[in-house]
Amino acid sequence: MFRSGRGSLIAVVACALVASACSGSGVEASQSSSFSTILPTSSSTPTSTPVTTRAPSTTTPSTTTEATTTTVEATTTTLPAPPVYPLTGVLVADPAIAARPALVVKIDNASGARPQTGFNSADLVYEEIVNDNLTRFAMVFHSGGSDPVGPIRSGRMQDIDLFGSLNRPLFAWSGGNAAVTDAIRSSDLIEIGPNRARVYFRTNRKTPHNLYANTTDLWGYTPYLAGPPAQQFLYRSEGEPAAGVPSPGVGIALDSINAEWDWDPASGHYVRTMEGRPHEDGAGGRVSTHNVVVLVVEYLSGISGSPDAHTLGTGEAFVFTGGNYIHGTWTRNDRLQPFTLTADDGTPIELTPGRTFIELPRNSSTIPFPA
Repeated sequence: MFRSGRGSLIAVVACALVASACSGSGVEASQSSSFSTILPTSSSTPTSTPVTTRAPSTTTPSTTTEATTTTVEATTTTLPAPPVYPLTGVLVADPAIAARPALVVKIDNASGARPQTGFNSADLVYEEIVNDNLTRFAMVFHSGGSDPVGPIRSGRMQDIDLFGSLNRPLFAWSGGNAAVTDAIRSSDLIEIGPNRARVYFRTNRKTPHNLYANTTDLWGYTPYLAGPPAQQFLYRSEGEPAAGVPSPGVGIALDSINAEWDWDPASGHYVRTMEGRPHEDGAGGRVSTHNVVVLVVEYLSGISGSPDAHTLGTGEAFVFTGGNYIHGTWTRNDRLQPFTLTADDGTPIELTPGRTFIELPRNSSTIPFPA
């Protein structure tokens, strides 16, 4: 367990909060934004009314009519909230889709793997540091899918803790060494690698950056009575403004990978730049998302020297949603439970309904980026 101090994530930087940095949108705006270091920021129910009715008076002394009281009770009807997809907070359009399990697909991020396919169809995308100071993505599909998705690569020990809160998700990967494979198969992740699901295929890219599958086929391996994932984040109601302070975007250093997210108010999305170039989805369009959640974590050396992200405990959180920035804390004490995000003022952090990208940089990063 660790708790990183204020300013420990010097590698995470926010665009300067000035009107000139917010002008424009899209790729042009993202290339001209200036950056500065992120600093922590500081009906009532109606009551029933008795209605009294009295009989008219009479002069006949032998006849007495007692007064009667009729009470009309107020009734209140509370309609249940409409169901939403748990990984996006968006209203359910198809109950059958809402009932299926989450599907986690491990995605390559070496230079030969780009552009990857599936970012803009995944409900959640995690970026984690792996060997050789590179990163790898985990696309989590539930309300939508991607045919094809890839290139698909191996998993890590850290995936067991990271995805435990998804309620036994399907886990698609290219495999791993014996220790990782045994650990994945012994966990509650439902492993459907190429040795178990005969639906993977190779493209004309160079190996190992050419393994793909279709999410439609991967869901075909859903076990009997598999259930949907639990909700991972809180979401604002429709029309409710985002909390926090205005911020045009964020830059992040994840070892050797530098990424930027720029707020595009015209589309209501954050768009991604990686290694100084617009990051494209192989299915078409710039990689985008409605929310960017940066969780500062500790990495320790794992099997074969592979970094192992520790996602239990507490640490700093930097949340970008609706063009605003919120500083707070993440807390997670059980791998079967999602992250709890709390702002500095003690209030829960709520996201924009839609897709979310979760960045997991090291808590020891010390090089400001961009410069």
